[in-house]
Amino acid sequence: MGCARIFAALRRCKKLEDDSTTQLSRCLGLIDLTALGVGSTLGLGVYVLAGAVAKTVAGPAVTLSFLVAAIASAFAGLCYAEFAARVPKAGSAYVYSYVSVGEFVAFTIGWNLILEYVIGTASVAKGMANYVDSLCNNTLANTMTSIAPINISFLADYPDFFAFALVLLITILLAVGVSESTKINNVFTALNMITVIVVVIAGAMKSDPANWRINIEDIPEDQRASAGAGGFMPWGVAGVMAGAAKCFFGFVGFDCVATTGEEAKNPKRDIPLSIVLSLVIIFASYFSIATVLTMMWPYYLQDADAPFPYVFIQVGMPVVRWLVTGGAVCALCTSLLGAMFPLPRVLYAMASDGVLFRPLAVINAKTKTPMLATILSGLLSAIMAAIFNLNQLIDMMSIGTLLAYTIVATSVLILRYEEHEDLQLKNGKPVPDTAYTVVRQIFNLLGLKHPTELSANIAKWSIGILGVAALGTCAVMRWEVSSAELQVALFAAGAGVLLAILLILYRQPRNDVKHLTFTVPLVPLVPYLSVCMNLYLMMQLDYQTWVRFIIWLAVGYLIYFIYGIRNSSLRLESKKLKNGLEEKHVVTKF
Repeated sequence: MGCARIFAALRRCKKLEDDSTTQLSRCLGLIDLTALGVGSTLGLGVYVLAGAVAKTVAGPAVTLSFLVAAIASAFAGLCYAEFAARVPKAGSAYVYSYVSVGEFVAFTIGWNLILEYVIGTASVAKGMANYVDSLCNNTLANTMTSIAPINISFLADYPDFFAFALVLLITILLAVGVSESTKINNVFTALNMITVIVVVIAGAMKSDPANWRINIEDIPEDQRASAGAGGFMPWGVAGVMAGAAKCFFGFVGFDCVATTGEEAKNPKRDIPLSIVLSLVIIFASYFSIATVLTMMWPYYLQDADAPFPYVFIQVGMPVVRWLVTGGAVCALCTSLLGAMFPLPRVLYAMASDGVLFRPLAVINAKTKTPMLATILSGLLSAIMAAIFNLNQLIDMMSIGTLLAYTIVATSVLILRYEEHEDLQLKNGKPVPDTAYTVVRQIFNLLGLKHPTELSANIAKWSIGILGVAALGTCAVMRWEVSSAELQVALFAAGAGVLLAILLILYRQPRNDVKHLTFTVPLVPLVPYLSVCMNLYLMMQLDYQTWVRFIIWLAVGYLIYFIYGIRNSSLRLESKKLKNGLEEKHVVTKF
């Protein structure tokens, strides 16, 4: 394969066939969509995340971490909604990107979705195991640590067979064809919200604002080493941002609302509104929970694995402890099934397209489910739940999801500036691509009203430089360099490049998107901010998370370039079409 052919293969797009028999009923209203977003998102984050981040990363300022994560999620949600509106078909970001952008980007997003759902399943199982174990005074953890300790820094302290068994149980349920019931899901979501309200009210009764103003001198000496500088932001702004990268995990799931384009009664109004409403409800829940948790008990004394049962025991409210634990188990049961449910479907979709191994797409005749895909994904999730601790799982899920959202935002930008053949005539006589015209078009001094090949290429190069410059600037902000003056100079240079790119993108002509049911407002600003915020949050994660993530991507790209690119359905169809034309040419010549 030559370079041009490889590039063409990476950019090949899938075409959706119009099939009226597959169209879904438009039955979901604003309340249904909002409940879907809240129910898919409000799980592990409420019961574990606030305590874990407050204790080790952000302190009481975990409330601000949730705010930053909510803003980043809102930008990503808007981009996701437009991406969904471009493809009149229900499905995931994998399907949207395959149709709109190309095969390589679609594989990257699909591979990251697999990571998101695998880690999502494993983390919920781990959180649920920790909660149940906390009711038994951590008997399981203490026993397994003494019997079979894992003395490896990047793994858990012991093999968690309980979490392993939970995932296998859900895998068996899904493999035999048992799916989520909407009614049961709504009941569990309602119980979850009731639990959150009870926790906030009960916690407010025992809150003490002084816990947000703890001086370092008042902290016992044996706790000072792990308590930062005390006060509201013990680890400063850096701690708030590092906490936001972890808290982003708590907002993963709301994007499922954007996939209901065919089922919403009024998608143009209801989808973006329900995304905003669900994010507001989720943020209000997290903010309230984090506030009462850190006001009830000092941040440095929190239990990172099961904060609420521990805190309510400490403040003398054991009855609320049991209520919280019961609500948590209900919520985590639904979250576990919800996290696992889409995973075999993504594997099935990718295998059907040939970019992953085709046996994964085989449907069992009896259960009508992709049996092999379900079993393998369940085993992978179960192993992850058994050998990694909760914080490691949360970080890995955050980095995969942040990259997927970054690609979605980038794709929205690319599609807005892409040239369309039917618009070529509207720009009048084509302008030759000389150095002079390129320089003039950088700020659209040519006065183009519609995208051309030149303006589209300038936009693509600008978007590429945006990614590199944003990554470099975020790295400078994250890590200290030899001198403060050099760091300031590098940051100023990076910020200057980013502002220049925003101006260049603002000046380029964009496609008319009035035909879409939903469009991102303030383009290019919103996708641009989404890319920058996502990359910044990714840079806040530790190097071990990056190493694990790079290994995951490397394995995926190895599979794609060895198997997927050659066995892609699009390549096989193209080859078949080419052979048919050659046979026709030979017959005609004869």
